[in-house]
Amino acid sequence: MVDLGFVGPSKPANDYQLLGVTDGDTPTIAMAIRMVSIDTPESSYGGNPATAQATLERTKARLLDGTYDALPQELRDYLISRITPDAAARHLAAGKAAAAAHQAMVTARLTRPDGSQRKLAVIATGELIEGNGRLLAYTGAWFTGSAGDPLPPRTDPRRRTFNLDMVASGWAATFLIYPSLPSAADLTLLVSDAESAWAEKRGAWAQFGEDLLLGYEYRAAIKLGARNLEDGPAAAIAQAFQRICVDLRGLNEVGLYGYHQVPPAQRLWIWSDDLDQARRDLPITP
Repeated sequence: MVDLGFVGPSKPANDYQLLGVTDGDTPTIAMAIRMVSIDTPESSYGGNPATAQATLERTKARLLDGTYDALPQELRDYLISRITPDAAARHLAAGKAAAAAHQAMVTARLTRPDGSQRKLAVIATGELIEGNGRLLAYTGAWFTGSAGDPLPPRTDPRRRTFNLDMVASGWAATFLIYPSLPSAADLTLLVSDAESAWAEKRGAWAQFGEDLLLGYEYRAAIKLGARNLEDGPAAAIAQAFQRICVDLRGLNEVGLYGYHQVPPAQRLWIWSDDLDQARRDLPITP
């Protein structure tokens, strides 16, 4: 047995569609991308609008009847106020609208004046592969850099990532998760565009209302409303709230249950398992 006393990093296995083999050591696969630093509304999570609304109503009832009294009262009140009779329908409709906006954006920016198609630029970052097997990356339009297809200046709108433009258009909220974080300049631009999109009520905020559940809020609320609580309320809470929130304005932690105290654009998220390392890497205040 050859034992080097070292095991390199790896991720759990995931299933991918095989598109073909181009070399003896090069299979080509179809792989989904999770666009980092942003989060859009869900389009199917939780089922159809009626099913999802029933789940949200169970969540609301449990927040009111004491089932989830382990959660701070402020957070319970905040979630209750956002679980409206049409919360699921609006959220799922916003998810479909966000997907359509993304498709339109990609189609427009990848189509050259002569009708030919650019490739998609993919900039992998952070942990590279997330739990669902998706590549963590920024995406944008690809320029070859040749004389006939020069790379635009850095300040040119054509250089912006689709991640950034989805936030700027109001179809995505920021979702900054350590360690997959942008540079200081890019982070500043992302936060600024997110704040402008909210202030001017663009995209989802204009079409579906200020109290629209954000993607991660909706997913958490669906988990809290699971039909059966076989493992008890504490297990459901642990499933719904797994990330610590940090307020970017002062880099202070607000914990698992204090994110609602922070404006959406100013929220930084850290997985519980990553918190010790994040405290070493970032100037955050516990």
